[in-house]
Amino acid sequence: MIKIYSILTTLIVIFGAAYVAWRLDRQTVPESQAGVAYIETEDGSIVKADIVRPTERTQPPKRDKTLAKTSDGKDKDWLTKFTLTERSGKQMGSDELKGQPYVASFFFTSCPSICPMQNEKIRQLQEKFRGQAVRFVSISCDPEVDRPEVLSAYADADRFKADENQWLFFTGDLPYIRRVGAEYFRIPIDRYFHPEKFALIDAEGNNFGYYSWRDANQWQALQADIEKLIAAGGSIKEKQ
Repeated sequence: MIKIYSILTTLIVIFGAAYVAWRLDRQTVPESQAGVAYIETEDGSIVKADIVRPTERTQPPKRDKTLAKTSDGKDKDWLTKFTLTERSGKQMGSDELKGQPYVASFFFTSCPSICPMQNEKIRQLQEKFRGQAVRFVSISCDPEVDRPEVLSAYADADRFKADENQWLFFTGDLPYIRRVGAEYFRIPIDRYFHPEKFALIDAEGNNFGYYSWRDANQWQALQADIEKLIAAGGSIKEKQ
């Protein structure tokens, strides 16, 4: 009985490998089509998907004016500026950041996977734009742990070697940081939670766009837009 099962298993493996080889030989994705999505149709054909990855930034959403009102018609107290504690212990925020564009993101130091990869991307940006008129702002979404001294040790580690003048790390009170994320950057965050994207803010404090750092096209678009903002003196007046 064992011998029969062994033979059947071997036959299944052989026929499975033969089928895969036949499919690959029958219809393969062209090597020159990197970055293009393909799907399998009901008849087994491989066709190009109607999904095109964006090569430009994601535009910031327009704020619904009706959501900026309380039930009695009065304006809500939306954050139009913020102040947090930098790793140096200095109080600073949106006003102090004006004058240069900056890339903002949220993270927490105890994160074992996503945050280190995200901050590696910022490190790469720091190296590419070192000494140029752009800054990088990393805001903790675990501020109870990420006190200034913790952020300082994290930033100064060999892995990142964050320039204290170009790559800033912020902490504060979690409820307030939630508001900074949602109301100022339009990025929903909570303790241990943040989207895997960057927000590019121009020199006047306007949100220029969002970029998914995992997507190769968006990653290239971010770098191109940073270069455009630097070349334009920090901001670009766009047609509405």
